[in-house]
Amino acid sequence: MRPVLLLSHIQARPLLEARSEGLSEIDISLDLNRSLARVGLAESGVILPDRSLITWDAIAEIVEANSTCFTIEEGDIRKVQLYSDDLNRFYSLYPTRRAPTMLLSGFPMHRIKNIDPIEDTVRKLRAIAPVTGEVLDICTGLGYTAIGAAKTASRVTTIELDPTVLEVCRRNTWSQELFGNPTIQQIIGDAAEVVQTLPDSSFARIFHDPPAFSVAGQLYSGAFYVELHRILKRGGRIFHYIGDLGSTSGRVVSKGVVKRMQEAGFTRVEKRPEAFGLSAIKG
Repeated sequence: MRPVLLLSHIQARPLLEARSEGLSEIDISLDLNRSLARVGLAESGVILPDRSLITWDAIAEIVEANSTCFTIEEGDIRKVQLYSDDLNRFYSLYPTRRAPTMLLSGFPMHRIKNIDPIEDTVRKLRAIAPVTGEVLDICTGLGYTAIGAAKTASRVTTIELDPTVLEVCRRNTWSQELFGNPTIQQIIGDAAEVVQTLPDSSFARIFHDPPAFSVAGQLYSGAFYVELHRILKRGGRIFHYIGDLGSTSGRVVSKGVVKRMQEAGFTRVEKRPEAFGLSAIKG
């Protein structure tokens, strides 16, 4: 797969500063903080390692756009923003000081206040560690959970409803392992329907990271939890992302989720505030 070149205001602003200081070159990241590359600074713009050029007007445009990332191809810049006709949803790649998150109609899909998306993912993984055996990841998003789980799991199956989300992933340097790691299997479909087709006791770990209750209420239903209990191995563990458990909505949603998960047969349903969710076991 051809490397994706990306810039956000975080990487572009130092370019303007270096220009004002009269520098002729500078090391910056062209893949959203994964690595550094040396670029040249000319009167006409920024010279990339492949000798293509981004004009200073384009750099200024990136600096002014605080809520999106830009792909770069042959000197042209384009916002990573995609619209799903199927679900009437708008997705964009939102920069942070580390890995980006994805905005779903303006709402971030990871925690970004006093934390970054990778640390957010690490806390989810730790909630039901060790992550080994067959793993199910419900709601792929940018794929950070699936990629993290694949480091120790024997196989990761990840379900995503909207193919447009995977198109955002293809533009995100931090998501590329989704498409190159043989341990990860992708399924496109409605998780509420897909789980009904999966065999009994087939997963040792399940990560359930649904959109908000108001958006995907069926993924918080008692019937859905019965299916998750069925496909989880005895002694297997599940993590269910809720959101801030201390918030009003978090308290209300988590109370109902705990009740329905227990009714579905899960035991030791416990709050994991450090990961903004709940963990449970199939006894």
